[in-house]
Amino acid sequence: MQSYLFQMTDRHANTIIWAIITCLMWSTAYPFIKVGLQYSTPVHFAGTRFLLSGLMILPFTVRPREYVRMLIENRSLAIWVTLLQVFINYILFYLGMDRVPGALGAVIVGSQPFVTAIASRIMIKEERFTRAKVTTIILGLAGIVLVSAGRQGFQFGLPGEMLGIIMIFVANISTATSNVLVSKNGKNMNPLVLSSFSLFVGGAVMFLLSFGIEDVPGKPDFPLRYWMVLIWLSFMSAFTFSRWYVLLKRPEVKVSELNLWKFIIPVFGAILSWIIVPGENADWVTIAGMVIISVSLIWFFGFTARRERKVEEVPAGPMAK
Repeated sequence: MQSYLFQMTDRHANTIIWAIITCLMWSTAYPFIKVGLQYSTPVHFAGTRFLLSGLMILPFTVRPREYVRMLIENRSLAIWVTLLQVFINYILFYLGMDRVPGALGAVIVGSQPFVTAIASRIMIKEERFTRAKVTTIILGLAGIVLVSAGRQGFQFGLPGEMLGIIMIFVANISTATSNVLVSKNGKNMNPLVLSSFSLFVGGAVMFLLSFGIEDVPGKPDFPLRYWMVLIWLSFMSAFTFSRWYVLLKRPEVKVSELNLWKFIIPVFGAILSWIIVPGENADWVTIAGMVIISVSLIWFFGFTARRERKVEEVPAGPMAK
């Protein structure tokens, strides 16, 4: 592991560290969303969360005139990211997860790196399916299956679950497409402006829409637990989306490779559940899945680092200057 770290450039190491931190924070969403949904409806809760997230980022962006100018110049990107990443993705995610068993939903959500690899291959000509990338995706999916099955076991019940599966899978396609658009067209867009606008507008639309499609309590009396969960989820979204957009803008970052780190979200989620959820304990099936995911990622990014280092060490030809 030490030799692997020495092989990475500072920029490469910085990207990996921030990708891991971001995925670690994202993994806290699942247990805390379950807490929030005990007191609120899915779309209303999601809308409130993202509306607050957008407001949290706003003071750290640019001056108002520059903010508006940037949105006007990049209006197509801002609208598409808001529609795909926040609105479509999270409405379908919340509604889909409400219709399928937790373990099955986790596997479908965990297929996002695979979906992103396909979307990036279609939309970006420089993206390629390499043997190492395909192997890592297969191993990552196998690890997620083991982690999910070990924690809850798979259950296939009512036919209505198929609708939930389709919803979550379409949500994966939506967020994968958004990631590719940010990487491809977001070079001139401030990540904080993009994340604050998309989260606030997407959250506001969901918040208003919830009153028409859900039975939202008229005068809710939420306990402190609810507000603490809401504040954390809002801050987490504000930080992670902004940081992820920064990473996607880096010229050396490939969308499909960056999204491979999302395989570790269920790993962190399982560990967090063992710590804070009563009755959840470690088991060998889950641990085996974690080991498979961890080894596949270390191998892939170690292989990438060695390959890039070899390219850099190739001596220049006689015509080079």
